Formats: sequence, C-alpha cells, structure tokens
Amino acid sequence: MRITKVYTRGGDKGQTSLVGGQRVRKDHVRIESYGTVDELNAIIGLARTFNARSGADPEAVARLDDMLRRVQNDLFDVGADLATPAASRWEGMRRIGDAEVGRLEGWIDDLNADLPPLVEFILPGGGPVGAFFHQARTVCRRAEREVLRLMEADPEVGEGVMRYLNRLSDWLFVGGRWAARALQEPEYSWERQG
Repeated sequence: MRITKVYTRGGDKGQTSLVGGQRVRKDHVRIESYGTVDELNAIIGLARTFNARSGADPEAVARLDDMLRRVQNDLFDVGADLATPAASRWEGMRRIGDAEVGRLEGWIDDLNADLPPLVEFILPGGGPVGAFFHQARTVCRRAEREVLRLMEADPEVGEGVMRYLNRLSDWLFVGGRWAARALQEPEYSWERQG
C-alpha cells in the first residue's frame, strides 16, 4: 500500500468510507469499534517506546518488544476486519481467529509462570511500561464493548475479533505485571479501607 495524500476532505462533514466504499457517519458503531482498536494500538506503541528506553535487561526488553510488535500488527488486522463489511470481504482476507488467540494464551501461560500468585488486586502502575500495559488493558475492554455493540448490529462481524480482544486484555494484565517485575518497577496492592 502506498499513501501519497493524507487529506482528502471527504470527512469534513462527519462521514467516512468503509472498505468497499460505503459512507457512514464517523460516530457509527463500526467506526467507534475500529477507532478504539486504533487508540489501543497507539498505547501499545507508547509501551514499546518506553520499554526500549527502560535500560532494563536487554533480553527482557527484546521479549516484550517482540510480543508488543506482534500485537500491533494483529491490531491492524483487527482494524481492517472491522472496517470491512461482510459484503466487501475478499478471498484470502486475513481475519483474526484461533491461531492468534492461541498465541496470546501461550504468552499468558509463559509470563504468568514467572510471576508470584496474586493475593490481592493490584493498582494500575508498575512503572511507565507497566502503566501503559494497564491503560491499554482498559482501552481493550472498551474495544470489546464497542465490538459487542457492532456484533449486535451486524452479526456477520463474527466472533474472532471478540475472542482476540478478550484474550488480549488478559494478556495485557499479565504482561503489565511481568513488565513491572522484569523492568524492576514496584507494583502496589489495593489497600482495603475500613
């Protein structure tokens, strides 16, 4: 793909085009869905940037970056899937599904094996990288809610994206904990009042 012009003026009146050319309002549930996925991807980019600058163990930094890079690519595929109504899908179109969900589950299991068990809820944080993981997790949960609304409006969206986002939010939680530990940042538990 080659982009030669960034602005088109096509959205100046609050409409945008889906893959296939259909015009919809910019607040359409489909746009909200992939817009939230785009926001999530931007936060993952922040986590990658801060991870690279962390000065932590190079192996831990590389391990996190490899996973985060793969997630960013997956999220572009998720966004393309959500931007494409069923009638505009093409033969061989990449759609997120079981393989990507399985990869996330493997990562969760591997990272979780390095962590002490939780005995209390933890507060979002764990240094800059951990904090971005937790922020990404909350935006991922919002993306799930938006996709659920889209699935109700258009059942042909399918369940692959929803399963992926659900597992991704789990991975972001475990990844945030693992990042805090690997980058030697403190985690704080919720202190129950009263």
